[in-house]
Amino acid sequence: MSSGNAITAAIANVLELDTNGRDVEKSSSSAIPLMPIGEAADMGRSPDGTPLFDPRVFDSYEFARNPYPYYKILRDHYPVYHDTLHNCYWVTRYDDITTCYFDDEGFNTIPKGSSSGVLGNTQLELSGIEHKRRRNLYGQHLVGQALKNRLPSIERLAREMIDAWEAADEDWYVKNEDGTRTVELGKAFANEFPIRVVCEVLGFPQEARGQFYYWYNSMMSGLGGSDTHRQGLEARQDLEDYLEPIVRERRKQPTFLYGDDGKSIGKDIISKLCEEKIDGDYLSTEEITSNVALIVGGGGETTRGAIMNMWYLLLQHPEQFAQVMADEALWDNAFHETLRHSTPIGGQPRHNTYDVELHGVTIPAGSLVQMVDFSANHDDRIFENPEDFDIHRADLYSGKILRSGFRKEGRCSHMAFGVGPHLCPGAWISHQEAVLGSMVLAKHFKNPRINVERMKKDIDGKSLVPIGLISVRDLWIDFEVV
Repeated sequence: MSSGNAITAAIANVLELDTNGRDVEKSSSSAIPLMPIGEAADMGRSPDGTPLFDPRVFDSYEFARNPYPYYKILRDHYPVYHDTLHNCYWVTRYDDITTCYFDDEGFNTIPKGSSSGVLGNTQLELSGIEHKRRRNLYGQHLVGQALKNRLPSIERLAREMIDAWEAADEDWYVKNEDGTRTVELGKAFANEFPIRVVCEVLGFPQEARGQFYYWYNSMMSGLGGSDTHRQGLEARQDLEDYLEPIVRERRKQPTFLYGDDGKSIGKDIISKLCEEKIDGDYLSTEEITSNVALIVGGGGETTRGAIMNMWYLLLQHPEQFAQVMADEALWDNAFHETLRHSTPIGGQPRHNTYDVELHGVTIPAGSLVQMVDFSANHDDRIFENPEDFDIHRADLYSGKILRSGFRKEGRCSHMAFGVGPHLCPGAWISHQEAVLGSMVLAKHFKNPRINVERMKKDIDGKSLVPIGLISVRDLWIDFEVV
C-alpha cells in the first residue's frame, strides 16, 4: 500500500464538495477563484516579479480540480515550500523527491500514527531492516512467479463480474430501447474487482466477499479523518474477530490456491503468514491481521482509480483508444501513462531524521515533509508537455515496474507507486489487475463512448469534470453488446 493515501485524505473534505453535489463556489475558499484548467489564479507578485503563493490554495476546490499550474509555480519558484499554514514542507520536483525516497536514513518513515491507528502495526511506519523484514512477509507473494500463477484467476474474476451484468437488476446497468447498453463502470466493475482479487489471493472464504468490501471501505475511510476514524477502528476489529478462527485453523492445516486447470499454485497468503516468523517467533493473530489489513487497504484504491482514470482518459482520446484496441500490448503503455498523468495516489509524507538543507531551505529535524508525486509526474524537467495524455511518449518508462530504480533505457518511471524501499508492494498486482481487467472489458464492449449527459460537468456546465487530485468516481459508458 502506498502511504500516499495521506495526501489524498488531506484533500478529501474539499473533494467531497463535488462528489456530493454541493454548491462548489459557495463552499470554495473565497480567496481562490475558479480558473480555466491549466491557468493559475493570480496570487500577487514580489517586487522582482516572482509569483507569490498563497497556502490557502491547498484547501480550495480550485486546487482539487486544477492543481497542476499551482504545482508548477512551486516547482519553478519554491521547490521546497515552507507552508506555515499547514505546518509542513512541500517538495515538488521529480529529482528531489526520488533522492529523498532513496534516503532511508534522512527521510526514513511516514508520520507515526498516520496509518497504525486503523491498520495496526504494519511496516508503513517502519524503516531500515525492520521495514524490509515485514514487507517481505507478504510482498514475495505479489510478484514474480507467484503473481504469474495468479493471472488466469484475475482474468476469470473479471469475466465473472462482466458476465453477470446482463442479469443484474441494478441502476448502474441500463438496457436501452435501441438495444444499446449504458453502464456505470465504477459500481459495475472497478470498485469491487480489485477487492475480489485480493480477497481470493489472501485466501478468504468466498462467502466473506461482501464483508471484505465493508472492511476495505471502512478502513480506508477511517484513514481520512476523525469523523470516520471510529468506523475504521470498528471495521479493523471486526476483521480481526473474523480472522481469529481462520488463523487458528490454518496454523494446523494450511489452505491452497488453485489455477483454472485445478492444479495447486501454492498456499494462500493467510496460510503463508501463519508460517512466518520474526525473531524466531510466529506472528500473532494481531500481527497477521495488520498485514492483511494493509493488503486490504492497499489492494483497492490504486487499481480502482487506475481503471477508472484510464478508461476516462482513453475515451476522451479516441485515436489512442483505437490504437489500444488494435494492439493489446499498448494497455501497458496506457496504464503507466495514466498513472503519470492522473495518479489516484498523490504522494508520501515523511519525517526527516535530522536537519536537511534543500534548495537553500533548511528543513528542521522532525518536520512533516510532503513528497508530492502528483507534481513529480508533471515536472517538465523530466516529461515533455506533461499535461498532455500520450501513451506513446518517449520519456516515460513503461516496462516492468522497478523497485530499485526509476531511470531505465533513457526514460523515467512515474511516481504513482513511489520508488525505493517504500515502493508500493502491491504495484505489480495492481498493474496486472488494471491491464487484464481492461482487456476483458474491451472484449465485451463494442463502440464504447462516454455518456456525456450522465456525467458531472466542470464550472462551465458543459465540459467533463477534470480528474484533478482524485480518481474518477463515476464513469457512464454507452456501448453495443458484442
